[in-house]
Amino acid sequence: MKNSVSEQNFYIESEEEDEEKELNRDGEGEADVNGTDSDESLADDNRQQSKTGSYNTSWPQSYRQSIDLYSSVPSPNLTFLGTPTLSRLSSSYLSSSLTRRHTPESLPTVVKPLLDKPEDEQLPPQRRSSRSLLPPTLLRRSSSIRKDEKLSRVSHELPMSRQSSFGQALLNGLNVLCGVGILSTPYAAKEGGWLGLSILLIFAVLSFYTGILLRDCLDSEPGLGTYPDIGQAAFGTAGRVVISIILYVELYACCVEYIILESDNLSSLFPNAKISLGGFELDSPHFFALMTTLAVLPTVWLRDLSVLSYISAGGVIASVLVVLCLFWIGLIDNVGIHSEGTVLNLGTLPVAIGLYGYCYSGHAVFPNIYTSMAQPNRFPAVLLACFGICTLMYAGVAYMGYTMFGEKTESQFTLNLPQDLVASKVAVWTTVVNPFTKYALTMSPVAMSLEELIPSNHMKSHMYAICIRTALVISTLLVALSVPFFGLVMSLIGSLLTMLVTLILPCACFLSILRGKATRFQIAVCIIIIAVGVVSSVFGTRSSLSRIIENLSS
Repeated sequence: MKNSVSEQNFYIESEEEDEEKELNRDGEGEADVNGTDSDESLADDNRQQSKTGSYNTSWPQSYRQSIDLYSSVPSPNLTFLGTPTLSRLSSSYLSSSLTRRHTPESLPTVVKPLLDKPEDEQLPPQRRSSRSLLPPTLLRRSSSIRKDEKLSRVSHELPMSRQSSFGQALLNGLNVLCGVGILSTPYAAKEGGWLGLSILLIFAVLSFYTGILLRDCLDSEPGLGTYPDIGQAAFGTAGRVVISIILYVELYACCVEYIILESDNLSSLFPNAKISLGGFELDSPHFFALMTTLAVLPTVWLRDLSVLSYISAGGVIASVLVVLCLFWIGLIDNVGIHSEGTVLNLGTLPVAIGLYGYCYSGHAVFPNIYTSMAQPNRFPAVLLACFGICTLMYAGVAYMGYTMFGEKTESQFTLNLPQDLVASKVAVWTTVVNPFTKYALTMSPVAMSLEELIPSNHMKSHMYAICIRTALVISTLLVALSVPFFGLVMSLIGSLLTMLVTLILPCACFLSILRGKATRFQIAVCIIIIAVGVVSSVFGTRSSLSRIIENLSS
């Protein structure tokens, strides 16, 4: 994520009329050089540039950069999804430039530094146009970008080269999909029965198809690069805001799950740990939830999250390691009751639906992965490989875990593992360590979106941002302590949020954006998927909430 070539932050003006004037002046200059034959193409480019920028001037403007950092698997010789902007944007809360009207960006490393200081100071600080800060070579290039160039766009119309290889895109997809959901697949098998595993396969097929629909939406208009961009193209600014809020709530809920996960696993390792504070005695789960919050709080304040991004890239390795430990304990150590299980549990099947749905909550990142690929035509192959590998892992863990522990299967299979085995210790501690690196990366997009709303006050922006991030972390602790039910909360997230993000919204956006080009087959399939998503969401949400309320009252 870091490069030897120095980079400079610059301000991007978010007012469309100023950008249109700049583009028109550039168009006139090119006409003087190239003749009247280029007038029409330049005018088309100007209109295209203006339309492209309109997707990036609404809240949230930090979505792409923060999600890139959250989902990327960095490598020393390949800058994934663009430039080192990602680590810089992670520290935006320490910069006064991330305000309602300006968002920090950085030039690609191939671009030379900014203009000389005397020329730069001729414009007032709050009225500097981003184009006045760009080198002449980039100015000429940005005014004549053609559709056939293999360039994707980040916010504020900055060209960004497609550099991600097939392997890099595959790793990024696996890093997003192979999350903590794999710990609950045996519990989902217990709740739904063996036939409930068919739901996992159905969701995999439907999620793969909706991922392709997102690609079609991105290709429908120039300038679309993220999920909120698709929402804006489909339903206007309101669609962008609503989809962004849903995505951010899903990320926030994942952070709540991390706190519950740490509390459950650490309290299973140290059940007698407790502490008394001022007459209040904290038992083991509450104590470790508090300790986890205190441990992750400084990571949320970090100015540069690129180090955590490197460490969290091991999430795929961690998932594979935990899976191998489970199979080792079941097949080599021969631990477990080897229950035959139940064929179908209709009463608790809706809970299993939410758990299986949560396993495929990666659509928020798929547009970013697609627009980063050097060969975007291979995106379907990336999706197919991601869903195929993850589905095999999920199904294998569900089968092995439910077979080993039967009706005693916990919401996380790590809680069922015998603590005296080496493989059990490896699995549990891998599960414990991994969320510490992911918490800050998961919370960062939520925090950065709120930081965009900070008033343009150079003296107080730092304090505001620190308060926002601290409040978010503390609130996840309070929520986790209020509903400390890992499996049920995951089912609620999968039913209420993932169904929207993964099944319902991609189809709705596709039908809205491509309503005149979609075939009858595509329309019929989209309607069926929306119906499946709505029914699953309603029954899963109702069942999860009722179980949570029942557990709280008992």
